[in-house]
Amino acid sequence: MNKVRPNESAEGESASISSLLPAGMKDFFYEAGDIARFASRFFKEVLSPPYEFREFLHQAYETGNRSMPLVGVTSFIIGLVLSLQSRPTLIEFGAESWLPKMVGLSIIREIGPVIIALICAGKIGSGMGAELGSMKVTEQIDAMEVSGTNPFKYIVVTRVLATTLMIPVITIIGDAIALYGSYLAVAMNEQTSFTLYFHQLNDSLEFTDLLPSIIKTFFFGFAIGIIGCYKGYNSRKGTEGVGRSANSAVVIGSLLVFIIDLVAVQITNFFGYI
Repeated sequence: MNKVRPNESAEGESASISSLLPAGMKDFFYEAGDIARFASRFFKEVLSPPYEFREFLHQAYETGNRSMPLVGVTSFIIGLVLSLQSRPTLIEFGAESWLPKMVGLSIIREIGPVIIALICAGKIGSGMGAELGSMKVTEQIDAMEVSGTNPFKYIVVTRVLATTLMIPVITIIGDAIALYGSYLAVAMNEQTSFTLYFHQLNDSLEFTDLLPSIIKTFFFGFAIGIIGCYKGYNSRKGTEGVGRSANSAVVIGSLLVFIIDLVAVQITNFFGYI
């Protein structure tokens, strides 16, 4: 009587389960596993020497310099428009004095971090996907391996660290610009000083409003960097693959921003920060 080995039984069971899943869902789980392995390799490489400090500083400068003009303009318009549209409604309820508090909390807690992260996903994520994809299809990464350089540490680790640390900085600057745009919107309609507006804003803000919004931007930056690098590092099929990598880096990175934000809101709500 033939006996079935345990590993053969497990392989047959997994194959039968895999056959029940649609092709698109199987591809999703395969890619999720690949991204998880890619991220685990990042955590392994980031702790082991040598450390590419110069390349990290270069990538941090490029990340901030590449994003700040667009982030600044967008943040200013968001603060201006949000105040202009909210003011008439608050006047109807006699709550015009609540405008700095409402706009400030909306920008700092939610609108600022999410919008800025989406802008960075489009600007930085696509750039990483295209840049690393071009290096992959032109065999520059293979040349680095032949020359004895660790391409993953030099290319991926530095970029992911740069986005993880720079997105919070960009968000803080963008929030400040948005709040200044909100002040200008209020000053256009009534006589108020810069000191009075921000004094009202400061009285309404607490440390628990700032901390969760800043912490989640680190996760936004990590997600944007790891997805952009993963898509570019694993690019295939020549120039067509480069364009596809850049596009999918933006789509998946933006989706992860929303998912992380949803999880962060649930956690802060659980601990009573909302």
